[in-house]
Amino acid sequence: MTALPAPRGTTDERRATGATSGRRSLAAALLLGAAGAAVALIASGQIWARGAAAVGGGAVTVTADGRDVTGVPAALAVVGLAALVAVFAVRRAGRLAVAAVLALSGAGTAVSALLGGTGSDALDEKAAQTTGDSSATVHALSHTGWPYVAAVAGVLILAAGLLAVGYGRRWPAMSGRYERGTGAAGLRAAARRKPVVDPDRPEDVWKALDRGEDPTEQS
Repeated sequence: MTALPAPRGTTDERRATGATSGRRSLAAALLLGAAGAAVALIASGQIWARGAAAVGGGAVTVTADGRDVTGVPAALAVVGLAALVAVFAVRRAGRLAVAAVLALSGAGTAVSALLGGTGSDALDEKAAQTTGDSSATVHALSHTGWPYVAAVAGVLILAAGLLAVGYGRRWPAMSGRYERGTGAAGLRAAARRKPVVDPDRPEDVWKALDRGEDPTEQS
């Protein structure tokens, strides 16, 4: 029995589908990673907790922002942003490793934000500084929603990292265009593209001189 030939265009269609999914995953990773890092940094600068400390028979309000509570989410967000950029500068195993760093930084951002958003240590330190009493603590403790915003931002960075792990091999490399056209083949191609100088045309002669070429040299 004669085997039926494979339908034409099947390979091209698969390549086109892979290229499309690569572009979509690239766009999604860039959006998620950049947005996650930006939101995490913004959230870390907001008030995460507030309370009251007793002083002189009264009470004074003390607050703590995300960096007072824990500097880990902001630091990991910066790491994630750097990894998002670096993923385009490496290839193969290096790209996979950087993508893993991106994903781990997102997970760490989310976990550290959740853990840091429920404690009172930072407020107790603020209370001691405000009252001058090292044993002072806060009461009427309350937390804002910013730690959870930072945690969601970490999840966005994590999603970008997972996309980079799964689809990063289809993404272009930053150094790729600089490698094309180098070597002997690139030099020959550049020579072929050298403009032809007509010595009878003054404008060609002046352009050649501007390029540092000898207009009288015959190719």
